[in-house]
Amino acid sequence: MSIYLNKDSKVIVQGITGGEGSKHTRLMLKAGTNIVGGVNARKAGTTVAHQDKDGADVELPVFGSVSEAMAETGADVSVAFVPPKFAKAAAEEAIEAGIGLLVVITEGIPVQDAAEFYNLTLTKTDADGKPITRIIGPNCPGIITPGEALAGITPASITDAGPIGLVSKSGTLTYQMMYELRDIGFSTSIGIGGDPVIGTTHIDALEAFENDPETTAIVMIGEIGGDAEERAAEYIKANVSKPVVGYVAGFTAPEGKTMGHAGAIVSGSSGTASAKKEALEAAGVKVGKTPSETANLLREVIG
Repeated sequence: MSIYLNKDSKVIVQGITGGEGSKHTRLMLKAGTNIVGGVNARKAGTTVAHQDKDGADVELPVFGSVSEAMAETGADVSVAFVPPKFAKAAAEEAIEAGIGLLVVITEGIPVQDAAEFYNLTLTKTDADGKPITRIIGPNCPGIITPGEALAGITPASITDAGPIGLVSKSGTLTYQMMYELRDIGFSTSIGIGGDPVIGTTHIDALEAFENDPETTAIVMIGEIGGDAEERAAEYIKANVSKPVVGYVAGFTAPEGKTMGHAGAIVSGSSGTASAKKEALEAAGVKVGKTPSETANLLREVIG
C-alpha cells in the first residue's frame, strides 16, 4: 500500500524537454515510474527518448497541453518542472484539466501565485465537495513510494519499501531520514515543501498514513516558522492511533532571520523549534533533537 502514488499511477511531466525536466524524467523512469508523456506547447507532436528501469528504450510523446495529455494517455499525475514565472500558468492548466495529483517542484514561486493556484483547486471539486486536484509543493522534492513510483526529485536508491510513512517540510532532511531508516524502509515519503502556501499539509499526510493499513509508524519533520507543526500536534492527539516521532529543524536559528525556506521565520515566541517540540510532545509524539536521534526513537516505538 501507499498514499497518493503507486505503480499504477500514470505520470506526465510538464517541462519534459527542459534541462531539469529531462534529467528527472530519466531518474523517475529508472525508479519505476510509469511516465506516459510530457507537456511543452512549443514542442507538441514530438517525442523524447529515454530508457525504462529495465534499460529498454521508450519514446515519450510530447503534448501541447495537460488536457490533451490526459485524454491521450489517461494520465492522473503531473510533475511540473517549470521556471517560477511560468509555474502559476502551468499549475492552473493542470488544475483546469482535472489532474488528480500535481507535484510542483519549482522553487521561488511568488506566494501570491501559489495562493492563487491553490485556491483554484478549491473551486474544482468532486461530488463530495473535495478538490479534484491535490497539490504537493511547491518548492519540494515531491513524493516517492519506494519500489513503485517517484514523482519528483527524491533519490530513489536511498531506501526500499517498508512500513514507515514520512512527511517532511525539508527536502534534504527527507533524504537524510530515509537514509537513517533505510534498513526498515518506507511505504511513502512526501516532501511537502516549506513555502508559506503549500497544497498538501502535515495533517493531510498524517490522515492518509493513518488510513493506510501498510503504514505502521510515521515520521514527521517540521521546521521553525508558522504554526503547522502545532496544528499537526492537535490533529495527532485527536485522530492518529499509530506511533508518530518528530524532528523540528532550527533549534539554533536566530530570532527574526529567514532560514532556508521562505516560511521558516520566527517572530517572538511563535514558531520556534522549542514551542513546536513542546506541542508535539504534549500530543504524545517523541521528538528528537537530531535526525539520528529521531530515527532511533522510531526504532524504539516500533520495537
